[in-house]
Amino acid sequence: MGGRRVKKHILVISQYFYPEQFRINDMCEEWVERGYKVTVVTGIPNYPHGKFFKGYNFFKRRKENYKGMEIIRLPIIPRGNNSLFLAMNYLSFVISGYLWKLFTRVKADHVFIFEVSPMTQALPGVWYAKKRNIPCYLYVQDLWPENVEIVTGITNRKIIGPIEKMVNYIYRNCDRIFATSKSFVRSIQQRGVPDHKIEFWPQYAEDFYEKLESTSISEIPDDNAFNVIFAGNIGNAQGLDILPKTAEILKQKKRNIRFNVVGDGRYKNELISEVEKRNVREMFNFIPRQPATRIPEFMAASDAAFLCLTNNRLFEMTIPAKLQSYMACGAPIIASADGEVKRIINESESGFCSEAGNAESLAENLLRIAELNDADLNQLGHNAKRYYDSNFNKEKLLDHMDQKFNEELKLGGEKIV
Repeated sequence: MGGRRVKKHILVISQYFYPEQFRINDMCEEWVERGYKVTVVTGIPNYPHGKFFKGYNFFKRRKENYKGMEIIRLPIIPRGNNSLFLAMNYLSFVISGYLWKLFTRVKADHVFIFEVSPMTQALPGVWYAKKRNIPCYLYVQDLWPENVEIVTGITNRKIIGPIEKMVNYIYRNCDRIFATSKSFVRSIQQRGVPDHKIEFWPQYAEDFYEKLESTSISEIPDDNAFNVIFAGNIGNAQGLDILPKTAEILKQKKRNIRFNVVGDGRYKNELISEVEKRNVREMFNFIPRQPATRIPEFMAASDAAFLCLTNNRLFEMTIPAKLQSYMACGAPIIASADGEVKRIINESESGFCSEAGNAESLAENLLRIAELNDADLNQLGHNAKRYYDSNFNKEKLLDHMDQKFNEELKLGGEKIV
């Protein structure tokens, strides 16, 4: 390590990891760079397509070394393309994690759980930390059981009740809880979690998200259209059903605006069908999923970046990682969202945000931003980057986590350093 003191051994629990594209990949790389020993317990990669990535299966590449970290891949059922397989996917990680906990020889100093849905993935980390009597840190990206209720529509107390008990058990047995929004912090506190255990620790964007000079790329036509980019997962939670409705309004006003939708997901085929049904296909450019490192190129070839969320209480509290990525690239932002997202866009003066689900208001804002001159568009992008640097600086956030990893905690009456 070039003479640097080797720091503690972090055991990372994340059902999703490289080659799946999640921000925990970069966090682990940074911890290795900072001198930590990192072991990652994850699943066999299958997100978002629902089948194992090429070169991976129950017998291949179950253990590997990636950029200095050891990866242990638990056997899981792939997500498939229906709710039954998804439930089996969630459950299989927990079962495999429990068995792994019983027999593993890994000796870590901390557990760090990267909690995107499902929250069930936190259980193996909690169990391991309890067995070893070591600190357990939880990074909350998705609130449960709220996420289950909204995404699945399930409200039956016989189902939600046990999930709530699981969530409370996880919170109770974690020594530090970090949340990606201040609204998440308040919601978790309302579950009786002591204030000293929880804090706001927002997401940052990887270093490759940076502002590039305006350019043209083959995937986006170089014409007189005002190009709006959406890059990421195309799922139901993103609320992208608003775009065909908005395009229909814009078409009537004869404004040349194009939506470049980059990515894949469960809702993509339905979105394409809705676009064709409303006869606005010429206003859409669907681009296959791209490596995350290429997204800044797409930003540089676009005039504005689009973000939207569905209209519900959970997403009012959410700050999606996409927002930090857009801001780090210095992109003017057009959004259809409420709560935290709307607050940040208004506070940063980085673009225009209409209320979630309101196609008419979104169309008005798109017309408004499309009429701006280059200087005004550049100012919005500059404001976005400045806000990002002040509030989501990667080095400052990781320095703060370093402090947390190295502070003293009392577990089971013993002082743990």
